[in-house]
Amino acid sequence: MASIAPSRRLRRTPFSKGVEAAGVGGYTVYNHMLLPAYFESPEADYHHLKKHVQVWDVSCERQVEIRGPDAGKLMQWLTPRDLRSMLPGQCFYLPVVDETGGMLNDPVGVKLSEERFWISIADSDLLLWVKALANAYRLEVLVDEPDVSPLAIQGPKSDDLMARVFGNDIRALKFFRFGWFTLEGREMLIARSGYSKQGGFEIYLEGSDLGMPLWDALFKAGEDLNVRAGCPNLAERIEGGLLSYGNDMTRENTPHECGLGRFCNTETAIGCIGRDALLRVAKDGPIRQIRAIEIKGRVPVCDEIWPIVDGDTKVGQVTSAAWSPDHDCTVSIGMVRMTHWSPGTNLKIETPDGQFNGVVRDAFWR
Repeated sequence: MASIAPSRRLRRTPFSKGVEAAGVGGYTVYNHMLLPAYFESPEADYHHLKKHVQVWDVSCERQVEIRGPDAGKLMQWLTPRDLRSMLPGQCFYLPVVDETGGMLNDPVGVKLSEERFWISIADSDLLLWVKALANAYRLEVLVDEPDVSPLAIQGPKSDDLMARVFGNDIRALKFFRFGWFTLEGREMLIARSGYSKQGGFEIYLEGSDLGMPLWDALFKAGEDLNVRAGCPNLAERIEGGLLSYGNDMTRENTPHECGLGRFCNTETAIGCIGRDALLRVAKDGPIRQIRAIEIKGRVPVCDEIWPIVDGDTKVGQVTSAAWSPDHDCTVSIGMVRMTHWSPGTNLKIETPDGQFNGVVRDAFWR
């Protein structure tokens, strides 16, 4: 594959110097920013993530900040998840939908106060949609992208590393909760969250100037923990059933098709832009849905849709796939029609290397 040409449109991050010094092996582009793709190798990174601790530059998870008296109202317009129970200090996983109920993003919402939220977005220009709604309806809010760059600490030794840098109180932080912790006299928001199933934290760094001091402090404190630079690992995220917006779901899919119906409170999420459309979907049910699919043998890189066929009929598609060293098979995510989504159903998957056999699982590998 051709290299990525640098430009001002492809933004670097406050941690890019550290990422480069750590020997990044490749990048992808995410929200117009550089996101590391691997370091030693995808398989070596996979094993290290499951045994030790990694520091991930995920600055590409840009924040959409909403602040003002109508901030809560606008947040509820965006999502079919009922936000009335959300308290300051909490993080909520949020399907964000348009007027048809189609997925626009699947961010994490962070409630700083009753009148201030951050939306930590996946890979789409959600800022423009939020600004359009705020201005079209003349809401009393300010919508902007703040200078906030997340840094993820992931892996089984995450608690030990973070306690060394921020103090033992951080061990008591509950999942999808955040607190304020201090480094070099600067307070920063830290949440127990992250894009892996290995446990860890996300540091929401406000102000790019502290990027490399934070990076260096973590690596100095974690030398004996075998800390390394890392990044979201494809095989590990598929095993855990973590979806990727733009890959596994797009605006053509509803949350229910993506298996996110449990995050949709359409009866009570009054004001959600796509509520009427989703009420119909919730009543009738989806005709296709995300499934975990096990493929025997190694397959090529999945950088395009792979059709799932039954004879001459397309019955679904595989959207993410990777070899799993721990499970000795190719793990994959697919969108499958209801006629073929039952656990144990055998599937035929068309790839650039020919047809492969797959089977629908009853759950992800975790």
